[in-house]
Amino acid sequence: MESIASRLAESCDYIREITTVKPTVGIILGSGLGDLAAQMDGVAIPYKEIPKFPVSTVEGHAGRLVIGRLAGQSCVMMQGRFHYYEGYSLAEVTHPIRVMKLLGASTLIVTNAAGGINPSFSPGDLMLITDHINLIGANPLRGPNDDILGPRFPDLSLAYHPDLLDLTRKVARDNGIDLQEGVYAALAGPSYETPAEIRFLRIIGADAVGMSTVPEVIAGVHGGMRVLGISCITNMAAGITKTILSHGEVMEVAERVKERFARLITAVLAEL
Repeated sequence: MESIASRLAESCDYIREITTVKPTVGIILGSGLGDLAAQMDGVAIPYKEIPKFPVSTVEGHAGRLVIGRLAGQSCVMMQGRFHYYEGYSLAEVTHPIRVMKLLGASTLIVTNAAGGINPSFSPGDLMLITDHINLIGANPLRGPNDDILGPRFPDLSLAYHPDLLDLTRKVARDNGIDLQEGVYAALAGPSYETPAEIRFLRIIGADAVGMSTVPEVIAGVHGGMRVLGISCITNMAAGITKTILSHGEVMEVAERVKERFARLITAVLAEL
């Protein structure tokens, strides 16, 4: 069986043939938030051209790895991510995070579109992720551990780096950007949650819910990366309002907030 190390090496070798940029920051753009990549001064590589990379199948995910400079930082940016519900294993879902780390990224910024559970939230809010709840039912570290990639039992008590949280709060204040904070719960999907499941999530402390991000954060922390997470609240979760949930609504709200989202991310990058 082909090892994780050999798969990662094959991806990295191909990328290094395309660009000499050595990124220090990795960024994952969630549903409808991919326009930030257009601000990058660099090269875009379709996932389908990178050996051992999965391919995005979800609307709103362009499926490209963009490498270059943004706001004074050397970045590698995923314009679209991979999800467990697409049929990929969590090892495949987190393969790009491992690649980012090996290319040189020591900081990981993860973003997503999420459903709001906290009743004080509204569609269009940006939420700083302070912690998460993994209800996907799996973990990307399951199976043999490669000590070169990280420890067998990584500590997630500070998964979202305190320095990055404080920096983002400051940047938001300085730029007049309202920022919510809360706990993100990840479920397997792809069906949206039932009202009963949302009531359960609220009881156990979740402020927002989605179908991604947590496996990527676990892989990033495992690899020694500092992690920052930001959710775009694109809708209120099932049962909180009488609105029928749809991916179209997610895309519509993400389109509406993309300028504010881009301002926040670029301002954070400028302060790193």
